[in-house]
Amino acid sequence: MFDYRLKVFHTVASRLSFTKASEELHISQPAVTKHIKEIETQIGAKLFDRKGTSIQLTQSGKILYEHAEKIRNIYRDMEFEISQINQQHKGKLIIGASTTVAQYILPEILAKFNTYYKDIKIELLTGNTETISTLLKEEKIDLGIIEGESQSSYFEYKTFKPDEIVLAAKSDHPLAHKTLNLKDLYHLDLIFREQGSGTLEFIQNRLKEKEINIHELNTVMQLGSSESIKNYLLHSECMAFLSISTILNELKNNILTVIDIKNFSIERDFHFILPKGEQSELIKLFLRFAE
Repeated sequence: MFDYRLKVFHTVASRLSFTKASEELHISQPAVTKHIKEIETQIGAKLFDRKGTSIQLTQSGKILYEHAEKIRNIYRDMEFEISQINQQHKGKLIIGASTTVAQYILPEILAKFNTYYKDIKIELLTGNTETISTLLKEEKIDLGIIEGESQSSYFEYKTFKPDEIVLAAKSDHPLAHKTLNLKDLYHLDLIFREQGSGTLEFIQNRLKEKEINIHELNTVMQLGSSESIKNYLLHSECMAFLSISTILNELKNNILTVIDIKNFSIERDFHFILPKGEQSELIKLFLRFAE
């Protein structure tokens, strides 16, 4: 029931890409542009600014996105409350999630899910992307949510949520508020996630595309969680690539800062990972809710 033009705007704003929005919505890019222009005409304000090959929300766009998010959630809550009247859902769902998703994104979703479906028991197992894939293959979980980009023919993958990986340091770092070049990475002390981490895999692949060999960088240490890395950064001059989802509170409280790298960004999607074939009603229900 979410107004379609508003849905188009919300998708473009979430992805900051007309191309990605058209792919996700299965409509042409000119159709996406048309819907955005209609909204701009209706409200009398520009919603996006172009910055080279990328786009950014204008101040009006940010306000509309904030309200669109609220409207989207109201519609979702209304639909689930109505469905609750006519259906009874019971059972158990075992979910495996990579550490970033499990710590920073899923708890809010699971808490809200439980308010609607108290008779569905949720068990959450946490591990890196490699571990979650193994658990699903061994049928020890019903579905997974991962952050890596390697895909196996054993599974089906569905986009869950967009994310960005940024270079972070403590807020009083000597290079805070500086813009670096990619080659400057060779002169930094860096902390990375452990082998098997989807975040590490993604960083490695994006750097490789820019002809930066991660194995030639000065890796001071590899740690098994974003929390460990964040706390390490607070007590050192090191930097680390971290999901923006993991440092929102630290940025808000001016504990950590994002270090800009000229002409370089790392954008990715978190994915649901599912066994191939028809999914159970419980899995379908959770996917609809989480999306």
